[in-house]
Amino acid sequence: MSEYDKTHPVEQTDIATEIEGAIESQSMVSGSYSNRDDDMKKEFSDTGSLTPEAAIDIPKKPASAYLSVCIMCVMVAFGGYISGWDSGTIGGFESHTDFLARFGSTSGSGTRYLSKVRTGLLTSMFNIGQAIGCFFLGRLGDMYGRRMAIIIASIIFVVGTIIQIASVKAWYQYMIGRIVAGLGCGIIAISSPMLISEVSPKHLRGAMVSCYQLMITMGIFLGYCANYGTKKYDDSRQWRVPLGLQFAWCLFLVGAMLFVPESPRFLIEKGRYEDGKRSIAKSNKVSPDDPAVILEADEIQAAVDKERAEGTATWGDMLDTKHKILPRVINGIMLLALQQLTGANYFFYYGTLIFKAVGLEDGYETSIVFGVVNFFSTFVALYLVDRFGRRTCLLWGAAGMTCCMVVFASVGVTRLWPKGKNGGVTSQGAGNCMICFSCFFIFCFATSWAPVPFVIISESFPLKVKAKGMALATVSNQMWNFAIGFFTVFITGAINFYYGYVFLGCLVFAWFYVFFFVPETKGMVLEDVNVMWEEGVLPWKSASWVPPSERGADYDVAAMANDDQPAWKKMFGK
Repeated sequence: MSEYDKTHPVEQTDIATEIEGAIESQSMVSGSYSNRDDDMKKEFSDTGSLTPEAAIDIPKKPASAYLSVCIMCVMVAFGGYISGWDSGTIGGFESHTDFLARFGSTSGSGTRYLSKVRTGLLTSMFNIGQAIGCFFLGRLGDMYGRRMAIIIASIIFVVGTIIQIASVKAWYQYMIGRIVAGLGCGIIAISSPMLISEVSPKHLRGAMVSCYQLMITMGIFLGYCANYGTKKYDDSRQWRVPLGLQFAWCLFLVGAMLFVPESPRFLIEKGRYEDGKRSIAKSNKVSPDDPAVILEADEIQAAVDKERAEGTATWGDMLDTKHKILPRVINGIMLLALQQLTGANYFFYYGTLIFKAVGLEDGYETSIVFGVVNFFSTFVALYLVDRFGRRTCLLWGAAGMTCCMVVFASVGVTRLWPKGKNGGVTSQGAGNCMICFSCFFIFCFATSWAPVPFVIISESFPLKVKAKGMALATVSNQMWNFAIGFFTVFITGAINFYYGYVFLGCLVFAWFYVFFFVPETKGMVLEDVNVMWEEGVLPWKSASWVPPSERGADYDVAAMANDDQPAWKKMFGK
């Protein structure tokens, strides 16, 4: 038994419930925690931990009490904006005349252009940088803290931006700059969702982590607008101005980290128990001696002690089946791979082509339309992910996107160019239909598969292996992003809209994968998510799983991990 176990007798409790009650109790009993009257003292053990009887009596707090932690989470999520801004601007750069003059090749007719290979490299090598950053630098958050990792990542991103802006004629110098910038974004892609998940209340965690995706979509949208605003120039301001604005975004992110508390789980893991209490208190605007703060710190410390007794995490731990680490790694890799294989980027790629078929020639306007739908739809996700749950959002999202892809691909193949792409005849009605289903597809994606996989992987791993597990999952996402971004231009040139059927198959697979392998984690503290995984709860039963601290005497743990009916019958509600 550790020294902590000897002095902290309370077992696991529902921490977020305690925090809810602690803050509102201040409005009911003014100054109760600062004065420590006799009644309050009875609620504490000699070590300062709450007794179980006292924990049950803490009332809930009003939603307004969470405003400060929500603001802090949005500030951390701004890291996603930097990645989104890059994604939103690079496509426009590749059609700017000055960019083509500097980094393109000369055709037989004397015009400047970017070859398919060079276009793919300039666009997608950023994803390679992100993958490298995730895999090799993702542990910076474990070494120096989540906040410091984000600050270091911002500096690396600035260095990559400087390399890009300084490029004059050499396209490979610009590509190297994008790889370096990708390194920084790779670190942010792990550290930001991780920090948000560790400081946000359990019933808001889904929405708060989804803010990371919201910031990505906002960055993409405003990046499109920046390209539209600079296309009027005829010199390097076309692309150097949007690039230069990235300095401001990184400066804001670094400044925001000065006001955000460090992850209490990181602090307690490093032996800084009191600092961990202060971090929890700052997130919830209460005193470090608040009973709910002590309860949460105690539970984190207990989890840390347990993991510490099991030894230091290694990459070999990713194969651990005893504690169900391997299934979580596979789940993270699959979810973020399937996020790319839904075909969302395919819609953005073909958007300009479809709009041209109905007479809208300006590709910048096309991008802005899709950007608006993508951005505002993500606001809906902030509500859905905690209202209906992660699993439900993914299932309905996959079903909705499947329907859209069927219509989109079929109409594109049979009606948009009835005589083939080079036949010269297009159908405006078909184009209008495809635009509608494109927008609805983006809505379904933005409200489900865009944010939810990040929410799930940020919740799934225990602290000991969290950075490594999230790194492997994010690398999967970036490698598929690279593959789709690089090869799509070649594939679509060969099979046109038939490419949509490839993604259709992936969407059908994604629906079945979620049903059979992805558990529900809505409304749980992170330590309870770990317990659920270790107990081997069947995914289709996970929504009714009860944490240990809330179970009655007749709760059947084995029943949650076993089923007397085949899973396919459960799929159809039988």
